[in-house]
Amino acid sequence: MSRIEQTFLRLKKGGRTALMPYVTMGYPEVGSALELVPAIAQAGADLIELGVPFSDPLADGATIQASSQRALENGMTLDLCLEQVATLRECGVTVPFVMMGYYNPILQMGIETFALRAAQAGVDGAIVPDLPPEEASGLRTALHARDLDLVFLLAPTADDARVHTVAQLSSGFVYLVSLVGVTGARDSLPAELEAFVARARAATDLPLAVGFGIGTPEQAARVARIADGVIVGSALIKTIGTSARPVEAAHAFVSALREGIG
Repeated sequence: MSRIEQTFLRLKKGGRTALMPYVTMGYPEVGSALELVPAIAQAGADLIELGVPFSDPLADGATIQASSQRALENGMTLDLCLEQVATLRECGVTVPFVMMGYYNPILQMGIETFALRAAQAGVDGAIVPDLPPEEASGLRTALHARDLDLVFLLAPTADDARVHTVAQLSSGFVYLVSLVGVTGARDSLPAELEAFVARARAATDLPLAVGFGIGTPEQAARVARIADGVIVGSALIKTIGTSARPVEAAHAFVSALREGIG
C-alpha cells in the first residue's frame, strides 16, 4: 500500500476528508516552495500537489498559467523541482507529495530516470494531465515499480466506459474534475457534482478527490460531504501571488479551508 493510500485510509478511519492544496514550484520566487510547503502542511494539508511549471499547461486556467510562466522565468525546471522535494523531506515534511506536471519534461528526462529520481527525492505519486491512461503503461509501470502512484483525471462528461477505464488504471486515488473547462476558482460549483461523484463511486473502491473550481471554505465543505479529498489550487495561488507576506497568507488560507472541511 502506497503512502497516498495509507493516508486516505487513515483519514477515512478517523472520519475526515483529505485536504490537498496545490502550489506551483518556483512561484512566486524560485525557492518559495521551501517555505510555503511546510507552512501549508502545518496549516492542515493532508497531501500536497506540487505543480511542475510548463510552457503550455493545457489543463490550467489563467491563474496557474501565470504562476507557471513566472516560475519558468525564475529558472524552475523538473530537475530543480525534484531537488527541492528532497530538501523538503530533509527538513522534516512528511505529508505525501503528488507531483503534477506535463508529459514533455518527463519524457525529456526519461521515464525510468524520472521514476527513480522521484522516488529517491520523496515524491509519492504523479498526475500527468496530458497523458491519456491508455498510453501511460510505460510511466505507470516505472512508477509502480517504485511504489509511486499514477493518478488520472476524470471529467464529468465521461461516459460509463471512460469512468471504468480511469478507475481501473488510476492508483492512489481518482482525481474528479468538478466542471468542464480549466482550473480556476468559481463563484459556485455545478449542481450535478453530487451525481458525478456517485457515478464514480459506483465504479471504484479508490478514494475520490475533487478539484477545479473550489476556492472557499464553504465550497470545500460541500465537496467534503461527498468525496474523500478536496483539491484547491487557483484560489491558493492567487492568495500567494497577491500577498506581501505569501507564507503567512497561505497558512491562513489553508487553515480556513481545513476548518471549513472539519
